[in-house]
Amino acid sequence: IAQFWMTFPGWFWQHWNPNAPINQSILKTLILRIYFDGAEQPSVATPVGDFFGAGLCQVVSFASLYFGTSSGGFFCKWPMPFRKSFRVEVENLDTEIDTDVFCNILYQLAPLPEGIGYFHAQFNTGFNKGPDPVQIADVQGRGHYAGCQLYMQGEEQNYLSFLEAPEYVYVDDDWQTPRLTGTGLEDYFLGGWYFREGTLAGPYHGVPVKDALNASVAMYRVHETDAICFQQRLKFAFVNPWSPDRLKHFCFSSAAFLYLDQPEGQGPA
Repeated sequence: IAQFWMTFPGWFWQHWNPNAPINQSILKTLILRIYFDGAEQPSVATPVGDFFGAGLCQVVSFASLYFGTSSGGFFCKWPMPFRKSFRVEVENLDTEIDTDVFCNILYQLAPLPEGIGYFHAQFNTGFNKGPDPVQIADVQGRGHYAGCQLYMQGEEQNYLSFLEAPEYVYVDDDWQTPRLTGTGLEDYFLGGWYFREGTLAGPYHGVPVKDALNASVAMYRVHETDAICFQQRLKFAFVNPWSPDRLKHFCFSSAAFLYLDQPEGQGPA
């Protein structure tokens, strides 16, 4: 699969159907699943919003090299190899809003390079009391970590101290001591000082949303030549070093992008 584009109503006012209900939460309740080569578990299993860059249920136009939201459309250009077959499913879990799904999937039938991995998108989400790790990826097998989208929102307004958490990356035998340790969460996304200058959209990293009053931030980073390779396993999390009494509650969701030597998905349902 070389390109995947989709769109759907429900999160905006429809001029052709003015009485249709509107709820941007459909960006969370519309679930994307992709299966490769007959796998029982999908290698991609995320809400549509989290996969394309709208995990805060706010659609803001931006375009990286591999994904983005294009003024009403959602696109992905991650290469998704398959040997025999693939299957794409979209399930609407919203209890009130129905929707129509429009999609265009460009696939190419060509020989694959030896040893090329299967594309995976692992979704994580949760309510965090403050000091708990923000889980991004936990996988077994051989492959490489290619980046993530991360969305965070504080329970209280004007709170961004969840951005103090550096990344801890455990690889292969380095399972007790992290192979990589960062300097801060916004630093991992190549920003600084809580993204002092506001939003940006680059080819490999960006901050599509920063709303300090609403205590919400949407971030992405893509790894190419700086991909994190592993032979057996990988675990990636952000961990806040501050004492628990200085931290406040927040929620997060994330979509981690990886390539693995197996098509079976390993993420939570």
